[in-house]
Amino acid sequence: MGYCKALKNVLTLLFERSSLNKKFEKMIIDENEKKEGKDEKLITDLSECNLFLGGLTSLKLNSFCVRCLLKVALKKEEDEENQKEVEMALLALSCIKIYFNIERDLFLDEIKEIIQYHEKHHNLTRLAFQSIWQFLIILSFSTNYMVDVIVDEMNFVRETKRELEELTKRVDWKREKEAEKEEKERKEELVLKRWLRILEPFFVQCGLWNKECSGIVESIVQVFLESRDYDSEIGKECVRLFGAAAENGTVKLDALLKSGAIDAALEEIPKSTIKGKMTYYCLKFFQLISVCLKIKEIDEMEKAKRKTFKMEIFDKLEEEGYEDFIISFHGIFGFLGENFLIRLSLNISDYFVNT
Repeated sequence: MGYCKALKNVLTLLFERSSLNKKFEKMIIDENEKKEGKDEKLITDLSECNLFLGGLTSLKLNSFCVRCLLKVALKKEEDEENQKEVEMALLALSCIKIYFNIERDLFLDEIKEIIQYHEKHHNLTRLAFQSIWQFLIILSFSTNYMVDVIVDEMNFVRETKRELEELTKRVDWKREKEAEKEEKERKEELVLKRWLRILEPFFVQCGLWNKECSGIVESIVQVFLESRDYDSEIGKECVRLFGAAAENGTVKLDALLKSGAIDAALEEIPKSTIKGKMTYYCLKFFQLISVCLKIKEIDEMEKAKRKTFKMEIFDKLEEEGYEDFIISFHGIFGFLGENFLIRLSLNISDYFVNT
């Protein structure tokens, strides 16, 4: 149940208040306090169940569960049974939420060892490798020095870009749609979605802009172009990430243009319907670009770049005849707000570049 919940990104509400959560806690404590005959496998299983289902416990017990699962994840054997155990432990750790009560600084060395060993020996499954990065991103939230380690020392951007490119090639996007209804979603697609989901919190907290981050956006564009006709959920996730990158300054606006993110969003708008969230995400993306362009320029060189960027966007819009099309969206803001609980400015000029 926990494995499927984690892969499908299903929420479990109020588990921490349940009697089952309390029973798990008691069993973990009782088993760990045994002086003889301690069942380490049982403790591991209970720790996984607790994290998979979203149990919130004491700082001490949370840290104990994490330490227990990291011990499993540090196993170096490469046989299939061990790989499965490691994957399960790391997938459980990736279910920890940002607000989880945990001693965040204590586990960085173990996480680095797991990632660095995999980079040399490729001992982890794709799901396990994605999960350890997700766990690290969660731990580093609002912890600036850990973000520095992730970006500079551990090359999160490089690894994510490589994984996105590999998974985009491996997924069979063009399989028959009729067959798609009958078969289960393939693991490659699920892992790809998980990579996309952890990029948003990374963009939010990463105050460091560098050229490599532009490379991630290029990879997201490729995912979007491959998936948009076959998996709308992945497409929406990609456009959301374009907006997050623009809003938080993770990449420069001209990099969004060069990467193809703006072209991709423009091409998608005519295909969207007001009953789907893609319309909202595309409009929100351009609204965020407009907000970024209104920020006071740092210097004359930046001002000149921004002016050039505005004109390039304007030319694209004019060339495609978007002016009347965008104005027509004015009548559906009420519908979007009512159905998707979102807020969009009624000032049309906020969506696109003010020239």
